[in-house]
Amino acid sequence: MGPAEILSRYAAALERRRPIEPVWQSCYDHTLPRTSEAAALFDATAADAAEQLAASLLAELTPPWSRWFGLAPARPVEDSPDGRAVAEALEDVAVTLQGHFDRSNFVIEVHQAFLDLVVAGTGVLLVEEAPLGETSAFRFTAVPIRTAVLEEGPDGRLSTIFRQAKLAPEAIRARFPGAPLPREAEDGQPLTVLEAVWPEAGTARHAVLLAADPDRPVVLAEGHFADQPAIAFRWLKVPGETYGRGPVMKALPDIRTANKVVELVLKNASIAATGIWQAEDDGVLNPATVKLVPGAIIPKAQGSAGLTPLAAPGDFDVSQLVLQDLRTRIRGALLADRIGMPRESKRTATEVLERAAETARLLGATYGRLQAELLTPLVTRCLGILRRRGEIPPLLLDGCEVALRYESPLARVQGRADAANTLLFLQAVGSLGGAAAAQVDAAAATRWLARTLGAPAEVLVPLASPANPE
Repeated sequence: MGPAEILSRYAAALERRRPIEPVWQSCYDHTLPRTSEAAALFDATAADAAEQLAASLLAELTPPWSRWFGLAPARPVEDSPDGRAVAEALEDVAVTLQGHFDRSNFVIEVHQAFLDLVVAGTGVLLVEEAPLGETSAFRFTAVPIRTAVLEEGPDGRLSTIFRQAKLAPEAIRARFPGAPLPREAEDGQPLTVLEAVWPEAGTARHAVLLAADPDRPVVLAEGHFADQPAIAFRWLKVPGETYGRGPVMKALPDIRTANKVVELVLKNASIAATGIWQAEDDGVLNPATVKLVPGAIIPKAQGSAGLTPLAAPGDFDVSQLVLQDLRTRIRGALLADRIGMPRESKRTATEVLERAAETARLLGATYGRLQAELLTPLVTRCLGILRRRGEIPPLLLDGCEVALRYESPLARVQGRADAANTLLFLQAVGSLGGAAAAQVDAAAATRWLARTLGAPAEVLVPLASPANPE
């Protein structure tokens, strides 16, 4: 794809994005307003619920300083002589990868990407290789969705990403030494730079253009990535649309109404505190200079009514009923009261399991999409960086030899349910006794439970190697 085609595709993708930009702006205004615009926000229910949902996603999908993924052979290898060695080698790779995650800025940046996901329905996380000598091999950047222009590939994923920015000539020279700059750079004015990443022949192609003059774009840099460095993911996708829809977008009508109701309640409270007054223009009282403060003396002419309060028609207030219903629907749409544990301290084991199962049902479709669009590309990209550095052995995360297993709290819900069913079966068979109990292989059941519940390979006794026949 040449420079002219890059600019053409970027312009077309930007034009397709324009209809959704006002909706994004309204979502951000009511949940994550700028500091200068926060005064126009009267109700903080949506802002609080959006922040809680982003924090819950971080804790349920990628918990900080905790293993939320694992690497295992795609096929069970416990019965082979070297099965334990293979499992331990993959465990060492997972420990190395987790260590780089813990020492990087992953938690900070992915939380910001989750905020974009909740508010706008689409998040973008940039995964770059850190310079040699830093504590971690990874450097993450949460790309604001309002600065990214996306295209959907044939596989339904957001595989083509454009980013346009204004950079000073000094910054361009520092980042791209030796790149040709036009004469406009001599003035020191910021120049328009367009960065594009798109899939090509199983890799990711990267190009950076100086697009100050659309008729004469200058290529500053180009190259290939083994894996997509910019990972775009969505909360919910509607057929025919490119960008996702988030829970804030779904609850936006209720959020706007609640904000207006609170604004009217505050105005009504101001009227109730100061009242509405009427005055007779008797030549003595000047209503323009009257100040209703304690201890004020307001002059009036003899025989005139002076300043008299205007009686309110009635005191039938239903705003609190409407506001309570709106806030309940907002918190329900943003899953604020459904994800995480309730405030009651006394909970039985059955209640904990049922609440975890309910969370899995609510986030089932979203979690499946995040697995495919965020978690799997993220681990694949990071493994590629470590493999290129020589910190891990060459392995291919293709599902045929090595499989990626998710061990986050949300991913373990189904595993616990399968384990509970198996334990119930073993208990029923054990109660039968005799020939029925003899049909159960206790060692095989133990190893299956270990794989299902994500137990490390070190806790299992290695199987004895079969004797070589003489």
